[in-house]
Amino acid sequence: MDFEKTVNDFIDGAAKPPSSLGTLEKQIKKVLLAWGKIDLEIRPFHIIFAADNGVVEEGVGNTTAEITYLQAKNMAEGRATISCFCQANQIPYEVVDVGIHTDRKSGLDRKVALGTKNFMKEEAMTETEFQRAWEIGQERVRHAVLEKKSNLLSFGEMGIGNTTTSSAVLHALTGMPPEFIVGYGAGLNNNEILKRKRLVVAKGVELHKEKLHTVQDILRCVGGFDIVAMCSGMLECAKLHIPFVIDGFIAAVAYTCAFRLNHELDGYAIPSHISREPGMAYCLMLGNILAEDVVLHANLALGEGTGAVLMVSILKTMLYTLHNMARYSDFVYSEPLPAQDVAM
Repeated sequence: MDFEKTVNDFIDGAAKPPSSLGTLEKQIKKVLLAWGKIDLEIRPFHIIFAADNGVVEEGVGNTTAEITYLQAKNMAEGRATISCFCQANQIPYEVVDVGIHTDRKSGLDRKVALGTKNFMKEEAMTETEFQRAWEIGQERVRHAVLEKKSNLLSFGEMGIGNTTTSSAVLHALTGMPPEFIVGYGAGLNNNEILKRKRLVVAKGVELHKEKLHTVQDILRCVGGFDIVAMCSGMLECAKLHIPFVIDGFIAAVAYTCAFRLNHELDGYAIPSHISREPGMAYCLMLGNILAEDVVLHANLALGEGTGAVLMVSILKTMLYTLHNMARYSDFVYSEPLPAQDVAM
């Protein structure tokens, strides 16, 4: 029997009006089709990639780079927003230091370098550094799936300056003017800094334009270690037939890059929310995901995977409900009464 029909029967056979749970039905169906079977439960795992970005030297934010380390440490110790979100929903997680600019410990040490270099002056990372960050993304996904036995992953990030790097990647990838894709970022509401970010994105990409032939070139020259690791991790999910949940703008840029490398990736990608960044909906559209298929519109801008974890909780609720609610096949119907003539 065609498996998609099996999935449709499983969802539509629940005792509810057809499609009455709307987009939630569409997204849980995507999870089941990615698995290729109807599993009894979702076993999630959340991965946060943390790294610093050299471009912060250009004054594109209003916080110091040390915040990356301090917040990653809070995450690892269970005291950050994402830690609490995961704990409240019983979702295991890990914080992967893929390039924080410190020798102090904060989470799992997979440090490529002490942050990327300033792409306004030179390429953000070397070929060797890019390859290492790429391999770390693959490694952590395989760990979650093969060792932790997870069947649904979600991705988050932490890194001061990474709305600038992700905007630069998107600008280089699409040619979309910075004015349409560069936003304030988390905690920023300063128009002068916003103008500077847009200028940095435009000039930074222009500086490297002769080298930007592939998605990998773009990521290496103007991206961040966190974006590279997420991109490769998403591609690894598809290889392992594991669906994954996209968080906000930075994760969406990583997804857009991954989709350019594998046009079947949208079969595994679950959107979670539309963030405040202006390029968010555009990013998802480039990966064949419509804004109307995104469940949460909550004006989020924190990152870390907060929106993604909320979506995982919704998916867990949906699968539990479909397995445990009454079925139409359980109903015993009475014979309908004959129609009565209505007196005029």
